[in-house]
Amino acid sequence: MLYLNNPRKLLKHIIITPITWACIIPLIITDICIEIYHRICFPLCGMPYVKRSKYIKIDRHKLKYLNPLQKLNCTYCGYANGVIQYWVKIIGETEHYWCGIQHKKDDNLISPPHHKKFSKYEDEDDFKKKYHKK
Repeated sequence: MLYLNNPRKLLKHIIITPITWACIIPLIITDICIEIYHRICFPLCGMPYVKRSKYIKIDRHKLKYLNPLQKLNCTYCGYANGVIQYWVKIIGETEHYWCGIQHKKDDNLISPPHHKKFSKYEDEDDFKKKYHKK
């Protein structure tokens, strides 16, 4: 909780807090949309479900040494960070199903870890070996 050591924090936090909390609305809407997609499309494509509980952990609100506002903020962050990691896994599995080819090497691009199992860019033999099984 680095904010506790931030000098002149009150004014900054009065400005930042409503902006931060406004993000909960698109997070929830996106979460609902991705979950509908996940529950309908994954079984139709023969893809296993991604286990939501492996990504979203909300437990810091149980800590007795936090005040109610800190507990609320920790709940928000546990949900927001967890749900986005959950989406990354669902979207990564979708990308693997529909594309599964690495991007052209680019030192400015941070490739996600799931790209390691994709076929290499411009490697037709690797592509055929991975995706043209008889």
